[in-house]
Amino acid sequence: MKPVKAMTVRLSPEQAEELETIANVDDRPVAEVVREAIARHIDERRKDEAFREGLRGRIERAQRLLK
Repeated sequence: MKPVKAMTVRLSPEQAEELETIANVDDRPVAEVVREAIARHIDERRKDEAFREGLRGRIERAQRLLK
């Protein structure tokens, strides 16, 4: 199993309260709710063609720097 990376996220008081409420209602830890939301966001971005095109452009620019 890969080691986990700890990160800090700053939320507004309203966001924090809403997130804690959602986690509480779902009877889940806040960290689990956040990880799930991040996983969904990453999955959506991977499927987004405009994002993929931007990523390809960055990769191509980086590869040119290595030549």
